Amino acid sequence: MGTKPKFALLVLLAVLGIAAGGGTAHADGAPSGSDVQVAQTLGARELTVIIRRVDVTPSPLRVDVVTHQGSPPGTLHLAIAADGVTSARTDVVLGAQPGVYAGNLQVDKPGPWELRLSDGTGPAATIPFIVPARVVPPWEKATYGGFVAAGVFLLLALIVGVRAKRTAYALVPAGGAVAAIAVAVTGALLSASTPPPPAPGSQLDPTYDNVTDPYANAQLSTVDYSRPPVNLAAHAEPGGLKLTLTDGATGRPVDDLLIHDNALVHLVLISPSGRMSHLHPVRVGPGDYRVRVADPEAGTYAVAAELVRRGGGVQLVRSTVDFAGTAAPAPEPPGAGPRTVDGTAVDLTVTPGTPTTITARFKTQDLQPWLGMLGHLIVAGPITGPVGESAAKAPTWAHVHAMIPPVAGQLDRPDETVAAYGPDVSFTYTFAAPGRYRIWLQAERGYRVLTIPAVVDVPTTGAGR
Repeated sequence: MGTKPKFALLVLLAVLGIAAGGGTAHADGAPSGSDVQVAQTLGARELTVIIRRVDVTPSPLRVDVVTHQGSPPGTLHLAIAADGVTSARTDVVLGAQPGVYAGNLQVDKPGPWELRLSDGTGPAATIPFIVPARVVPPWEKATYGGFVAAGVFLLLALIVGVRAKRTAYALVPAGGAVAAIAVAVTGALLSASTPPPPAPGSQLDPTYDNVTDPYANAQLSTVDYSRPPVNLAAHAEPGGLKLTLTDGATGRPVDDLLIHDNALVHLVLISPSGRMSHLHPVRVGPGDYRVRVADPEAGTYAVAAELVRRGGGVQLVRSTVDFAGTAAPAPEPPGAGPRTVDGTAVDLTVTPGTPTTITARFKTQDLQPWLGMLGHLIVAGPITGPVGESAAKAPTWAHVHAMIPPVAGQLDRPDETVAAYGPDVSFTYTFAAPGRYRIWLQAERGYRVLTIPAVVDVPTTGAGR
């Protein structure tokens, strides 16, 4: 009796020690989420809405609104809703100075949510986002459950071995302990090789069920990973533009767009004379997006919308729209060389070759990220007539990025509050055919988006000035 209970007790302590150690060896589980940054052209304001990540629920939800130079002061009305039920509201008062203005709301459960923004004058914007849940993978449940069961069985074996007249009876719970340990070890080994479940919101149509338990609902997704392209219809309205997005196969409204490069839709408008606007329409409803176009030129505009469908990848859809306006035509832009844009000195260079390097050298080192990038370059051409109509028909239409230099240990991309980049913003691009191209380079400084238009003439023998 003296040795058997001691042996059982030692085995029990060893197993419990393994269980405790196993808790630190595995870090599998659902991600805690990340900040959601969404650009929005809301009325006369170009905003960046940052929905800060939430790790647990219930929890406060912080929403930062970044305004840019020229945004009028006023009050934004914010509300969040889950399953169509509004749960919290707040107002954010925007000042005359550009910068970050914060609002605080409250989320009480994980799952898909919508943030609604309105300035009280036009259509409200609705931004879908997901509050993640803390998910325990099945193999983690098996590991911890197996070790707990092993501890219970060993305790029973100890009690039976001490109290029973025949110690052989202790072999029954001891066998159960061995089986439980086998289950725990198997779960621990499988955790390293078993792939994670599809992620609700990016791979699955998010529902409350598959956000809280993606393993149980992984086979119930309505996602088609070869979804057809989106059809775009652009309609001029008084003061703005309405975009209707429909499925190319069914004709139904498209309601599965993902936030891509900090926007649901990147809209590029090019006026008849070549004035470029990079806008971000607000989502009014499924497949229904609106954007304000102040004082347009009269004539035909080129329209290009870049978006990402869940399961469909990045898509660029192009169209035209006719506006009746009174704005004066934009002057013909120069080629490479020094210039001043909104008070900022910049020297644009184009290095010939294949591929071609296009660099804007600013006389400053306080550039800010915009849309998650250091710079944006829009390319359209060859241009052979009025810019708006020619750009709409141009065989080449490109949107090129200058990436933010990576920082070791930094997981989230810096937002617009970081002004620490420059002076060079460089792009590498290969012009596929000779001819005259219009390019527009964009970067941000002092919460002002600087747009640098230029002309690039590509000779027959190769790319160049």
